[in-house]
Amino acid sequence: MQKDEVELQAETIKEANRINGFQLFSMTTSMVMTVYGFAAFAKQGPTALFFLFLAGILWFIPVTKAAGEMASIDGWSKGGIFTWARNMLGEKTGWAALFYQWIHITVGMNTMMYFIIGCLSISINLPIINNNPFVKFGLMMIILWGLILIQQRGTKITGRIAQWCFTLGVIIPVFFLLGIFIIYLAQGNPMLININFKTILPSSWSGDVLVGFVPFILAFAGAEGSAPHVKDLENPRVYPKVMLALAICAIFSDIVGSMAIAGTIPNNNIQLSTGIVYAYGALVQRFGISVVFVEKLSGLLLAIGVLGEISSWVVGPNAGMFEAAKSGFLPPKFSKANKYGIETNVMILQGIIVSIMGALLTFGAGGNKANLSFQTAMSLTVALYTLMYMLLFVSYLVLQIKHNDLERPYVASQSKIMRLIYGGLGFILSAFGFLVTFFPPKDMVPTAKRTYLILLLVGFVLVFFVPFILYRYHKRWANELGLPSEETVAGSTYAADGDREIVKNKSH
Repeated sequence: MQKDEVELQAETIKEANRINGFQLFSMTTSMVMTVYGFAAFAKQGPTALFFLFLAGILWFIPVTKAAGEMASIDGWSKGGIFTWARNMLGEKTGWAALFYQWIHITVGMNTMMYFIIGCLSISINLPIINNNPFVKFGLMMIILWGLILIQQRGTKITGRIAQWCFTLGVIIPVFFLLGIFIIYLAQGNPMLININFKTILPSSWSGDVLVGFVPFILAFAGAEGSAPHVKDLENPRVYPKVMLALAICAIFSDIVGSMAIAGTIPNNNIQLSTGIVYAYGALVQRFGISVVFVEKLSGLLLAIGVLGEISSWVVGPNAGMFEAAKSGFLPPKFSKANKYGIETNVMILQGIIVSIMGALLTFGAGGNKANLSFQTAMSLTVALYTLMYMLLFVSYLVLQIKHNDLERPYVASQSKIMRLIYGGLGFILSAFGFLVTFFPPKDMVPTAKRTYLILLLVGFVLVFFVPFILYRYHKRWANELGLPSEETVAGSTYAADGDREIVKNKSH
């Protein structure tokens, strides 16, 4: 009877987390297609096309290729970057890579919530919710903890949320924007930017100009975040197809969104957290349509889309962190799940960190300085995330060079040289994105630059050393969980799942 109950519980958990290919596409797309970044792209003018090429083609495609290949290796479907880096680079490095992926979104969620609140402030005509730091922070907490509470009944719920939010808040607004932008141009209306080869290239190659690359890295980051959910797919072999569709949709939407804003709103008037909403108004006013109505409706729909994105991020990296907790990288209480298999304690920990980061960024940037808060949050997110990506690509290169015999149904390319190029190119652009985040944007005033650098450096330094401090307690926490000692497992590389399945024995 007890065995039957265990099997029934396992089946209940499996069913609660079962998703199809479109739901995974919706979850992953809502993590990647960052409509809240369109205004930041538009700030770069025609140069946005150059940065989109770097991030969308030369960086994003290697990310999807490498993640798809590593996720398809037998026994590597759980844990995501934790499993991949752990097996290729060692436990400490795998843990650090996972931590940077997990912690970056504690900053990134604040960027998303800034966007949601900015959109809602237009939709309900209440500027105070975006300008008053106390009201803004209060709303951020309602959004964050409300979504965490909703996630407690399984990944299937998240898949449904992402599916509906993606349709309402991404597909409809992006295609509507595309339609009115095409009509706008077809009627002979002027573009406020001049697009040619000279204007597409950066005006200079200095750090304060190249820092414009930051939002583009963020726009295409996150494709690997859903890899731990490959195991939840009805047909896991659709994962590579989902990634390809994702790449096409992300590049297309970012080009449309950025050019529509840059071409219709003067650069100095573009607000980072609300720019795309006003772009809709600027486009429809020539067609006799109510600008106020369109701005309010688009603001509401875009806010819904980003709510779905936060929902996906709540469960994505947390699945990997949960696998790490079960391996003793966090105190034992974080290795426990609720009856639906959801890592509640890990989510609560994430929520607390998001709240602290939100307070630091909202009040530390000077309260109502929305653009500075948004820019700093975006840069800190990219600085932390690109650390993880550098480790991801190093892991992928090690896989190609030393462990090519590991079985996987999907490979990035039949040519080993091309796979090495994917890994090398991805690493170089990740390192480039990391370095330029520490240069204040050229258009910032000196006082804002100082605040930007202080907040960015303090946030980065605080986070960088945390995984290595936590790792010092790994052996103790592993013993408390009754896991094998390091001496017992020495010489073998393990997958980061509950069974600690041996993938490859190094002694062979």
